[in-house]
Amino acid sequence: MLQELGLITRFDHIVLTVLDIQPSVDFYQRVLQMEARAFGENRWALHFGQQKINLQTLGMEKRNRAAVGSGDLCLITDWSMAQVIAHLHEQAVPILEGPVRRTGAKGPMLSVYFVDPDQNLIEVSSYSALDEAPP
Repeated sequence: MLQELGLITRFDHIVLTVLDIQPSVDFYQRVLQMEARAFGENRWALHFGQQKINLQTLGMEKRNRAAVGSGDLCLITDWSMAQVIAHLHEQAVPILEGPVRRTGAKGPMLSVYFVDPDQNLIEVSSYSALDEAPP
């Protein structure tokens, strides 16, 4: 029997408000290996999988009232947590917390937390890395 789908099936994109677009583009390309693409007039998006993060500066979109640094994202990886942590160390990104057990949309996962250049909280999580979790 097919399960009835709700109104929403997935995220298409989210928007982060940043002080300066270029340092954010550089960070997300370098640290999270996202693909940056220009679109529209002076707009930038960071693509990964079938999703993207649009970047805007404060006041760029009058209808958006988000503040710089108000984002809190959880991104899923297929890498082992050891690989994620090693990569963050290589990129000189301080880990604020983790690895720690968390509960995501699909159940238990292992996460590490850090911030981007605008202090948006970034959580990188793995559902398959639970065996790497501390007790």
